[in-house]
Amino acid sequence: MPVWLREHSWRQTLTAVYLSLPLRGARASPANIFCSEQYLKVSIPPFLFEAILYAPIDDTNSTAKIGNGNIFFTLYKKEPAMWDSLTLANADKEKLQYLRENAVLKAHEKAKEETEAKKITKQEHKKYALEATMKLEEAERKRIEDLKEKERQKVSKELELWKNQQKDGDKYKSIQKKGELHQEIEPLKERKSEKMNKTRILNEGTSKTRLKSTKGHGSCSIFSQNLKEEQLPAPRAAATIKVNFTPRVFPTALRESRVAEEEEWLHKQAEARRIINSDLSELEDLKEEEKNPDWLKDKGNKMFAMGDYLGAVNAYNLAVRLNNKLPLLYLNRAACHLKLRNLHKAVEDSSKALELLTPPVPDNEKARVKAHVRRGTAFCQLELYTEGLQDYEAALKIDPRNENIEKDAEKIRHLIQGTMQSS
Repeated sequence: MPVWLREHSWRQTLTAVYLSLPLRGARASPANIFCSEQYLKVSIPPFLFEAILYAPIDDTNSTAKIGNGNIFFTLYKKEPAMWDSLTLANADKEKLQYLRENAVLKAHEKAKEETEAKKITKQEHKKYALEATMKLEEAERKRIEDLKEKERQKVSKELELWKNQQKDGDKYKSIQKKGELHQEIEPLKERKSEKMNKTRILNEGTSKTRLKSTKGHGSCSIFSQNLKEEQLPAPRAAATIKVNFTPRVFPTALRESRVAEEEEWLHKQAEARRIINSDLSELEDLKEEEKNPDWLKDKGNKMFAMGDYLGAVNAYNLAVRLNNKLPLLYLNRAACHLKLRNLHKAVEDSSKALELLTPPVPDNEKARVKAHVRRGTAFCQLELYTEGLQDYEAALKIDPRNENIEKDAEKIRHLIQGTMQSS
């Protein structure tokens, strides 16, 4: 049976109500508080405070501060007016039940709207990041193309200059050869004219002989050309070259693959399919989204926020059966076990979460701190203060600036000292 918190004090102005609720030594957190337009609930087992407010409030801007053993509420009225009392008087059980259920329903709708808004915002951020990346890649591509074009123009100019130099060199060599041939031909012409003057008959015979020899030389050239044409090899025959590729699951080439990561991914997929197939008879009645571990985790988080710890445990249990490699599932289930006083199970889940949160990197610092704190809390509630202190000190090594953890660790040290002195 819950212990109702009857002692409270309140005051009001025209626009706000200020409520102070003593906690009687209990430790509260924001998860213990539920507030809607006309319903306020504080659940800190075994203590319970519940109030149907006199008039609607602005639950979005209203605040609650926890400190010095009290919870201080600042509730802003929707309409400026003075209330006759803090709670609604003369309300029967049916009306109270209706207001309570209506408040929970509105809280569900609000949480759903916030989730959708976060999802849309996240998609917009991803779209903006993608567009920015594409623009950067386009600018880099254009810069590279410009550099290539400049290099191509530079090489073309150098090639053209080299060709002109080669042409000038060839012209100079041809001119030199012509001059040398002219110097060799002149003495030959003089000797030939002298011989022609001495004997005309011999010159005529010589001319006939040269004509015959020239004709024979031409026929020989034609024959050699025909012979060369006959000796040419036949054209190559057409053929088909077959290329065989290595069979792969992934679309990327083998030279671009990361074999270790791919094998790990395939192993995880096979294990997930095996788990789903083994529990197929039990999962047939579930909807498609209820077979998603991430959806089940969000469902468990909402139940935890509403104080339905047993329902949250059931949601996390099903999510773990679908995927037992997500450390946040064990971490959140450990928090539920702490609320339900299942301390040994809280220790087991926290230890499992720490095993999965390896290697220790900056991205999982917060999760590792929570795992150590929750396991340390469970140890302390089991009166194993030494083990609990070790977990709190491990959390402090990860987050040395956390004052709350430092205070709790100091309390545990005092408890250990007190135990040693009494013994």
